[in-house]
Amino acid sequence: MSPANYTDILKEAVDALSCPASYQGLLHRHRDGDPLPSGKALRRAVELTRSIVFPGYFGLSNVSSRTLQYHTGVQVEELYEVLTEQLLAGLCFEDTGEDLCRLREKAEEAAGVFIGGLPLLRQTLATDVEAAYNGDPAAKSYGEVISCYPAIRAISNYRMAHRLLELGVPLIPRIITEMAHSETGIDIHPGAQIGTHFTIDHGTGVVIGETCIIGSHVKLYQGVTLGAKSFPLDADGNPVKGIPRHPILEDDVIVYSNATILGRITIGRGATVGGNIWVTEDVPAGARIVQTKAKK
Repeated sequence: MSPANYTDILKEAVDALSCPASYQGLLHRHRDGDPLPSGKALRRAVELTRSIVFPGYFGLSNVSSRTLQYHTGVQVEELYEVLTEQLLAGLCFEDTGEDLCRLREKAEEAAGVFIGGLPLLRQTLATDVEAAYNGDPAAKSYGEVISCYPAIRAISNYRMAHRLLELGVPLIPRIITEMAHSETGIDIHPGAQIGTHFTIDHGTGVVIGETCIIGSHVKLYQGVTLGAKSFPLDADGNPVKGIPRHPILEDDVIVYSNATILGRITIGRGATVGGNIWVTEDVPAGARIVQTKAKK
């Protein structure tokens, strides 16, 4: 094919891609000067948060008790700058029509409150590390759990994202949890509510929906789905969003691999759900739900 023919093909493609009907609902319109979220910058924000929460395991290798305050101060300053810009991008993406200066003030405030909550985030993640270590005979140390376990990476991203969602930040929390999803195969929506001492053994294929409520000392195994059973429709036939539609797991629940728990049902305190089963009704506290053997 001659270069002239390629030119014609390219022109036709540009014309077709520029037709309003072809990008209806797909074009993001933003005001001049509004920033867009950056995956690279958000990854840096997550890395900084992780290195602050788990000093000595991520980031600089020369952190010690003697230099910790200095290094933490430097990292917090960078985190504040990076996070503020990304939160601003998220607020701009929502396009509420507010003035850019006002949105920047909101972003700065949210970044400051988030960083102010890092001591509590560390305390909560410490319980998750403890749960992972105590729940896995193969774990040799807390350090191994922090450095290697995909569940800790996914749960830490989730806890960061959930806090930002609580602060009213749009879009950015979902990007942060989807980063962990891509890296670990663990999909936790930032809207889920999860208590302390939470662990996921192995982790691959776990899905936790937006309106899930999970108590403390809960353990999931790989392939578990905490999902919605159905989607109520409005008068126009569109799914109704924002309603509670995912399971509630009370304290001390264990769910084994590839179990599927659907709908706004409650798995009672201390219950055990066996592997490879489908649960769509409430499970009483302390119950043990397993597959039944076929009769010969």
